[in-house]
Amino acid sequence: MPIYEFYCPDCHVIFNFLSRAINTSASPVCPRCKRNHLDRQVSLFAHTGEASEKGDLDDLSLDETRMERAMEAMASEAESINEDDPREAARLMRKFSDLTGMEFGKGMQEALGRMEAGEDPEKVEAEMGDLMESEDPFVMPGKQAGTAGSRGKKRGEPKRDDTLYEM
Repeated sequence: MPIYEFYCPDCHVIFNFLSRAINTSASPVCPRCKRNHLDRQVSLFAHTGEASEKGDLDDLSLDETRMERAMEAMASEAESINEDDPREAARLMRKFSDLTGMEFGKGMQEALGRMEAGEDPEKVEAEMGDLMESEDPFVMPGKQAGTAGSRGKKRGEPKRDDTLYEM
């Protein structure tokens, strides 16, 4: 039985929900404030490897599975990139975006474009640092990029509720 993590932006808390079946579309109600829609979180998980050998995981469209595959595919590439070539780092970031389906915010798009043109990453960071810090670097497809300031002041890491709730 899977355990899903959901974030409530109103409470600024991550909750754990136990599901009796795999359900990638359900969104539970917040146990504290009763908000109707919580944001699904990508969380770490473990499996024995048996399911993937049989192909069962290939049939699931779980965000966690997609993220795990992307990280595995990129691990060896990341070790072998030329750290002195900003184009390679930008290419690796674009590949990560393609593999996960996550899009970059406007500031990150601009920074990657400059790196792809061969600009020094430290220079790009020095000139764009304030913008980069105030913007979410990734945007899920179909959602607008937000800035940290657009939700009020930066709240820091959310709290975690260790209770396991029924979905």
